[in-house]
Amino acid sequence: MKPTERLAEAAAPDGTRLTLLRHDGAYYMSADGVELMSTRRSNSEVHLAELACTPVADRPAARALVGGLGFGFTLRAALRLLAPDATVVVAELLRDVIDWNQHPEWGEALAGATLRDPRVRLHHGDVRDVLRESPGAFDAIMLDVDNGAEPFTTAGNAGLYGEAGLRETAAALRPGGVVAWWSVGEDRRFEAAARRAGLTVTSHRRRVHATAKASHVIITGRREGGGP
Repeated sequence: MKPTERLAEAAAPDGTRLTLLRHDGAYYMSADGVELMSTRRSNSEVHLAELACTPVADRPAARALVGGLGFGFTLRAALRLLAPDATVVVAELLRDVIDWNQHPEWGEALAGATLRDPRVRLHHGDVRDVLRESPGAFDAIMLDVDNGAEPFTTAGNAGLYGEAGLRETAAALRPGGVVAWWSVGEDRRFEAAARRAGLTVTSHRRRVHATAKASHVIITGRREGGGP
């Protein structure tokens, strides 16, 4: 049996312990021993980008925001969908996660090459700060900073999913823009709060990978106006 390698560890601002692992060529990130993501189960992260970016892919000089770098699957899919003149801002709170993706040994298996795309603007900081400072700035917003509206990785992420955070997110969209939230499961209360923030909300269930029975949920919100 091939061993599991513990490559690196980091602490989130609230003390949660993040660990980067490698087993049989696949990479995993866990939070206090609970798996957060894997390079073998990225289907729903790709769909996060597809649901947010496809409706605005033809917009000239589109601007998109990815909240949470992870292993770069959402960013990579967004770049595939958006035009060469697009700009994609990636906000990642943890410097260690950025460093893991840029590591000389394992970074190329993660998001290393993707981060070098000239359309990418990497922001080390809280995505909520970007939202507050960017009214009407984005055509697509993709938020995968935790396990959804009931975050457990970083307690401070709760504000992003509360009423004030939802209003800030809606305000950061251009008319006709789309925001997509990754969630571990259904959350009707969160959907209702997003509607109160002025968004047209839809819930989408997507498999964790193409042949799996397990699935995650992607919630989208559209700011009306701006054409189809």
